[in-house]
Amino acid sequence: MLVIDSRIGALAALRQGVGTVLYPLQRTLLVPRDLLSLGHEYFVQVDRLRAENADLKRIEAANAKALLQAEQLAAENDQLRELLGARERAAIRSVIAEVLYDTRDPYTRKLVLDRGLQHGVLAGQPVIDAQGVIGQVTRVLPLSSEVTLLTDRNAAIPVEVQRTGQRSVAFGGAAPGLLELRFLNAGSDLRQGDTLSTSGLDGIFPPGLPVGSIVRIDPAGSASGFARVLVKPVAGVDRSRLMLVLLVDQTALPPPPAPEPAPEGRRRRPRE
Repeated sequence: MLVIDSRIGALAALRQGVGTVLYPLQRTLLVPRDLLSLGHEYFVQVDRLRAENADLKRIEAANAKALLQAEQLAAENDQLRELLGARERAAIRSVIAEVLYDTRDPYTRKLVLDRGLQHGVLAGQPVIDAQGVIGQVTRVLPLSSEVTLLTDRNAAIPVEVQRTGQRSVAFGGAAPGLLELRFLNAGSDLRQGDTLSTSGLDGIFPPGLPVGSIVRIDPAGSASGFARVLVKPVAGVDRSRLMLVLLVDQTALPPPPAPEPAPEGRRRRPRE
């Protein structure tokens, strides 16, 4: 039969019939193998997708970090450019300082900078940013210093109204984030929006540095007889990160005037 089949193909039809009948059985027997193969491919694809997803998340986090750092560097670059412009305008030897942190006392407005005695910073020196006056150095350590802001309740700075030239003193602590001009008569020529600058009468702050602008004028009350004037600082007191410490030489300031001698009639006679 094998020889006859190979010669004339007599069993071809029988073979096709048997193959047709057995095909469903073959497919049924191959189902477990196909399921195992599909399951293996599924889990391999899942692992690959998880790995790719983790890689994409790491790349996204790295890109986000780089973007934030680029934006921060761009902002710091802009601040440095503005500070360099302020340094040229001030024409006083200065040093750029960065804010380290705010002091923990909730009743004061102070900052700690990363510049100290080793950088030429001394107590009493003024601190400014690109817009105007920030405050004054009140304590110095070898590598850091503490700055009292204009809005602190113990801060005071001599100012001058640019429009009229009227002089006064701006005190901090009047209202959150504001200064106050005290002891001004109700008839003083002041307007809302007037700009104030340093008068230079204290010998510490150079004259002409921007301080703030008047935002509110309350007329004189019956009790005090003085007007209440509130001033908003033009400098970034609560937002500037980079500042400029003006290295004013305190020893070069003029000495205070000597007390006048007492009249002849009031001098004490030496004891015998």
